[in-house]
Amino acid sequence: MSSKLPARFYYDIISPFAYLYIKQRKRLEEKLEITPVPILLGGLFRATDNKGPGEIAAKRPHTYQFCVWQAEKLGIPFHFPDHHPFMTVAPQRLLVQEKANWAMVEKAFDYVWLEGKDPNLSWPDFCAYLGLSLDTPKPDDALVKAQLIANTEQAKADGAFGVPALVINQRCFWGVDTMDWVLDYLSRPDMFEEAPYAKAGKLPNGLSP
Repeated sequence: MSSKLPARFYYDIISPFAYLYIKQRKRLEEKLEITPVPILLGGLFRATDNKGPGEIAAKRPHTYQFCVWQAEKLGIPFHFPDHHPFMTVAPQRLLVQEKANWAMVEKAFDYVWLEGKDPNLSWPDFCAYLGLSLDTPKPDDALVKAQLIANTEQAKADGAFGVPALVINQRCFWGVDTMDWVLDYLSRPDMFEEAPYAKAGKLPNGLSP
């Protein structure tokens, strides 16, 4: 029996931060058994009344340039596709349909963030890149569609409001910059019961009527 804690990793290949996260996931795998779970980020945004940085004009260039800088500092190969964001419904459904393991998930991210391509514009090439047949159709199965929706709803229920999101012991850690926090939490499992964390987690909104 594994002594590792189970964890769920919610992702959408649209996210450059999720790409940078999975390239560093080995930092966590000594202590965690991480299961990748594809979701639809746009659906999660709508469900949590949120927006991605690519949808906010003032935030967009800052975020994109920060991704380039962060990848450079981490030594991770990184190339933006010709346009971003783009629709990921079909690719995410495909990853659901194939019950994608880490090897396939990483290839899907590499297609976007290493090769710099939009899967929608080169679907046969994308499928081949994942090790699938060139004539693999875009998924249209009702069960696959329902599973992607269910995954997205579960992500919200688990406290996710964006990706990358890692859920351990019903605690959601969002963002590539929370990996060190995850490691600290694993060595201090009562962290969130400590007074400063407990207070911060229940702090009232001073703007409420």
